[in-house]
This record gives sequence, structure tokens and C-alpha cells, in this order.
Amino acid sequence: MSSSPTLIIVPGWRDSGPGHWQSLWADGLTHAVRVQQDDWMQPTRSAWVRSIGNTVLAQDGPVVLVGHSLGCIAITHLPPEVVTRVQGALLVAPADPERRAPLVDFAPVPYQPLPYRSVLVASSNDPYCSVRTAGAYARSWGSEFVRLQNAGHINVESGFGDWPLGLALLQSLVGKPLALNAPGSVSASVSPLHLQTV
Repeated sequence: MSSSPTLIIVPGWRDSGPGHWQSLWADGLTHAVRVQQDDWMQPTRSAWVRSIGNTVLAQDGPVVLVGHSLGCIAITHLPPEVVTRVQGALLVAPADPERRAPLVDFAPVPYQPLPYRSVLVASSNDPYCSVRTAGAYARSWGSEFVRLQNAGHINVESGFGDWPLGLALLQSLVGKPLALNAPGSVSASVSPLHLQTV
């Protein structure tokens, strides 16, 4: 069994392209595995959840999930046999599938506590999910809530590359220092973060 949990990168609708922090992390972090979906453009809950679940179960030990947008919502739909392998989850800029027709298959969003530690990061001006809805997710899931000011959808368009704060949050879930194995990248070896559950 690996001494560190495997990091499972779970992109959202339309995938995370080059330069997105998820792509940089998938390429630059040790023990990182990226989930692949058959159809990024017309997502269905059953197919996405199955792909994520198969990726988790293919690992030798525990995993930490790293979701963005619709990936966060798909994570909350995972079945019990997959959830038992999850050590923690970083849930960034969750989507609101009830507000966007292409994502409606992921509604209703589960509103029950997640049985593992989770950190939810949301932006005050995310065009795809209000910070109020994100806060409701955090309360119902039992997630520690980090609110960013005017950070958009926390993606490339919002100016997020390596995203050192995100790496530090991930480090708090993994319990070990993290650093991107790429030239000019920013290490996430920082002091422990103290977060508050909402």
C-alpha cells in the first residue's frame, strides 16, 4: 500500500484544459491520477459516477479526491463501496446543476454529510453557482468552507494557474507536504491551515 493517498483529479463539465490548476496538478504531483470521461460535453450522472468510481477502486490504497465544478457534484453521488476508499476531498467551485440544462441529470444534489473530511472552496462571484448555494452545500456536506473574493469560477479564465492556496488546502487533507514537479512551480509546503466548518 502506498504511504501517501492517491490524488484523484476529477474535472468538471467540458474537462479542464491546459494551464488549469487541475491539469498542472495532474501532471506535476506525485501519486496523482486524472479521471477520464467518455463524454465531457453531454455529461450523464451514471457514466460520470461510474468512471470516477472505477478510477478510485483501481488504486491500491486510500484516495483524496480533487473536484472542480460538476466534478464536485459527481463526487457527492459516489456509491458506498467507493466512498469507503475516500480519505478526503477538495471540492472547488461546485456547479449548480439545477441552473444549467446540460447538467440537470446531476440534480437533485445530495444534501447529506460526507463521511470523510472535505474542504469546499467557493467564489463570491462564480457565474455558475452562487456563494450562497455553495455555502448551503458546505453546511449539508459538513465541509470546511473557504470563500474567495471575486475569484470567478476558480479556473484559467479567472487567472488561476498553479494555485498555491489550493495546494496548501490539499496538503491539509493529505497530511504531507506537496510540491509540483515542474519548473517554476510553487511548493505547497506551508504551515498548517486552520479552517472552520460552516
